[in-house]
Amino acid sequence: MNEDILYRLDQLETRLAFQDDTIEQLNREITAQGTETARLKAQLSLMVKKLKELQPGEVADQADETPPPHY
Repeated sequence: MNEDILYRLDQLETRLAFQDDTIEQLNREITAQGTETARLKAQLSLMVKKLKELQPGEVADQADETPPPHY
């Protein structure tokens, strides 16, 4: 019976070690994803800002447009 308890304790310690390793791996992955998400958000904000800056100069006002030839 004593050997059974020692075996079970050893199994639990092994599982705990694997779980700790898995948790650490997941933590690193989540941290990396958070960093990547922040970087992508910053890039997207910059792109939106640049697009808004380009739009007024790229498209003429409707009143300034000449009518199509069929008018």
